[in-house]
Amino acid sequence: MWHQIEQFGDKIVNISAKHPEGIHLLGYSQGALIARVIVQAFPTLKIRNLISLSGPQAGQYGTAFLHIIFPELALKTAYELFYSYVGQHTSVGNYWNDPYHQDLFYKYSQFLPYINNALLSNRSEEFKEGLANLNKLVLIGGPDDNVITPWESSQFGYYNENVTVINMRDRDIYTNDLIGLKTLDKQKKLDVITVSGIDHFSWHKNVTVVDEYILPYLD
Repeated sequence: MWHQIEQFGDKIVNISAKHPEGIHLLGYSQGALIARVIVQAFPTLKIRNLISLSGPQAGQYGTAFLHIIFPELALKTAYELFYSYVGQHTSVGNYWNDPYHQDLFYKYSQFLPYINNALLSNRSEEFKEGLANLNKLVLIGGPDDNVITPWESSQFGYYNENVTVINMRDRDIYTNDLIGLKTLDKQKKLDVITVSGIDHFSWHKNVTVVDEYILPYLD
């Protein structure tokens, strides 16, 4: 993921330089997570609105997603691959968040715990400041996604240790304002949008989603 963020980030820096008034950034699926981290990791970028379209912002733990890339990998044993040196060289391994093996998640994951400031680094303040500069953070997802698991991850919700989904506003990432979500919310700069009846592969093609929930944020 860090490699992809560097590659895409450099391109967006070049685009942004041509538009000093600011640009909008839209990411879909894994691209939504990449887009969010670009905002955090390139704080000098002038990003106005960041739109996350069904992205695994709080992580992923589900077979529907796994079987796209690793058809033979079982859900309950996937951590054995992803929480290893080899597994951390895969994109999904970088944000695989197994609620049953949180100790290994924090020990081995080189990406998600850091960009969510669950583990501190020398860039933690930078990661928080990047989002704080947004005009709007828009989080779009829905219960019929069937790939992002839990689907609430698209809105920073996630499983607790009992595999019960905890919504964003009840999680540490929000209550402790680890990356600025609470700050954005208080400033009315955080829009959380839930749309039913949309499967994962239709978000970016559904005319209603585009017309009602994306285009209004683009000017």
